[in-house]
Amino acid sequence: MKTTHKIGAARAIYRAVHAGRTLLGRTDREIFVRDGISYDLDLSQGIDFAIYLGGMFEPSTAIALSKLTEPSSLVLDIGANIGAHTLRLAKLVGPKGRVLAFEPTDFAFRKLRRNLDLNPSLASRVDAFHCFLTATDGTVVPDAIYSSWPLVAEAGLHPKHLGREMQTDSAQARSLDSILAEHADRKVHLVKLDVDGFECDVLRGAPSLLRDARPTFVMELAPYVLDERGTSLDQLLSYFIPNGYIFYHERTQKRLPSTAKELQALVASGESMNVIARVT
Repeated sequence: MKTTHKIGAARAIYRAVHAGRTLLGRTDREIFVRDGISYDLDLSQGIDFAIYLGGMFEPSTAIALSKLTEPSSLVLDIGANIGAHTLRLAKLVGPKGRVLAFEPTDFAFRKLRRNLDLNPSLASRVDAFHCFLTATDGTVVPDAIYSSWPLVAEAGLHPKHLGREMQTDSAQARSLDSILAEHADRKVHLVKLDVDGFECDVLRGAPSLLRDARPTFVMELAPYVLDERGTSLDQLLSYFIPNGYIFYHERTQKRLPSTAKELQALVASGESMNVIARVT
């Protein structure tokens, strides 16, 4: 399903929920507990609203992460946004595990920090980095990156995925390998990667991770956003295939083609596919 259709359905449900809450004198902003995790949610935001509905935010990804995360392991959440997967991963790795979470936009990072503060026992397992992951430290950070999916129609949204760009004023540019050299206390086991077209930027700064650690990746493939960023599906695969990775469909576990042309044929314009990339 195209993201525009998902957002359209979410907007319809949101209007009904918003009307009901208004009649009860409640606003869109409230702290909710879902699966034992507390979140400060703004229901007019797509990610927040999916968490509020319970199990509706990227359910197949949540299932895949729950199956692939090992206790006491080191896991990366790249594109953490408000922490929907970060906090679940912190539960899964347990008290001896660690999660490194990366988010470049000021808007989402503030919400991530707030949700970590609401869950101190889980927050102790998480290191949150307000940075843009790219090839080298200290390069220029994009002025704005999509990290908000409003459920109230407004001007200036992305024409296909209906996201809103948010500022990155406080973010630093870092390479993933340099951060891991400073902060990783064990081999990276698993990476959740969802950065809306900036995947190649992240991977350019992670040659050691891909060559030496070779963790499993759970990631979104969206060829149209790669094209928008001046990269391509072919370039994305060039970081994985030479390092021995094989791609599988996230939900069905079916093995996927290893060429960009064949993969591209499986994903319609404006759509994405969630995949698992691992070395076997």
